[in-house]
Amino acid sequence: MTTKVSGSRYLPGAHARKRHPAEQRAHQYVVEWEQKKDQRKQSGNTKATLSPTICFSRKIGVGALEIAEILSQKTKQRVADRLIIDKIATDADLSQKTVTYFDERHPGKMNELGALFFGEKSFTLSDYTRKLFSAVITLAETESTIFVGRGTHLILPRDRVLAVRCISSKKFRIKRVADILGVSENDAKKQLEDADKEQRRFFKKAFENKDAPPEEFDLIINCDFLHQPEWAADIIHHAFISKFQSHNKMGQ
Repeated sequence: MTTKVSGSRYLPGAHARKRHPAEQRAHQYVVEWEQKKDQRKQSGNTKATLSPTICFSRKIGVGALEIAEILSQKTKQRVADRLIIDKIATDADLSQKTVTYFDERHPGKMNELGALFFGEKSFTLSDYTRKLFSAVITLAETESTIFVGRGTHLILPRDRVLAVRCISSKKFRIKRVADILGVSENDAKKQLEDADKEQRRFFKKAFENKDAPPEEFDLIINCDFLHQPEWAADIIHHAFISKFQSHNKMGQ
């Protein structure tokens, strides 16, 4: 999802801080997952488990990844943004590994997920959606994770997720993107409009849904008023501990 305007581009998820390329991070995650899989086999522990997870849904440009990175320092969870998720879901080698792993661990489960989202049309679950679902669930099972984007709160078991929606006015988003890229607000507005269209296309393709109704979430953060990422991270951290206190003392 990239858009070029006046020689600059805004790539959602790429501007929180200096980070390794998504391809490198995705491959590293899969290497770590395979190592842990081998360790489980050797120990005889093959039962699927899922640690409490934080899933961010956001309006493009609000700064959710920046909040997630600060939050990860508090909870000691890794961050998987849409760039990593897409890389694992679309890379032929990586996606084959995750789909194979998922089918081994959860035989027949993909049909259940398809039925959950598409009812009787589950048999038409697209190849991309299948890879997306298996990538997200595999990442969540191999290590406690903070997800940013790609509708992960809809894919993972709801009782294991703190679902957070980050919103703001369009004015806030435009100014933030303009500042990040050093472009005019008109250029930033055009890029955000294109990014919003791509986001709607994705949700239509993956979930047959283009909206994010508030009842899907545990917590909604309005970045117009909680405009410091540290403030939002503190609130989410407290909500995460409170929701999963009986399961996990993470971050305390």
